[in-house]
Amino acid sequence: MIASSEWKPNQSNPQSFLARSESGHCLTLDTSDEHADGPSPVELVLMALCSCTSVDVVSILQKKREPLTGLTVTAHASRRDEHPRSFQSIRLVYKVSGVVNRKAVEDAVALSKNKYCSVSAMLTGTASIHAEVELDPSDSIGD
Repeated sequence: MIASSEWKPNQSNPQSFLARSESGHCLTLDTSDEHADGPSPVELVLMALCSCTSVDVVSILQKKREPLTGLTVTAHASRRDEHPRSFQSIRLVYKVSGVVNRKAVEDAVALSKNKYCSVSAMLTGTASIHAEVELDPSDSIGD
């Protein structure tokens, strides 16, 4: 796997970078306080965690034939005060829609965290990661 980042300062933002993936995708990263041109690298890591675990949870629930209709994962993170300012703790909130079984969702979240999500595995060494599941009360069956 190959990735690159190129400094691309401009008149409105001297802290802009263009990141490229081996698959050819590009993303602008912005390390200024405003983050006007894109997320910061640290925000991108948190976004990657949400995306990685989302992929796992959807896949697992589909394999279990759970009628999932929606999933949003939100990360709330705190960082250390000293440098490097790595994540100290991360709380992931899984908002799930569909007539799904709570235990099936909780099992899928645990499998993602403990076995499948490579981003979670990378962060676990420096941050505590906790998960919460919120089922849409209008369509979940609970237990």
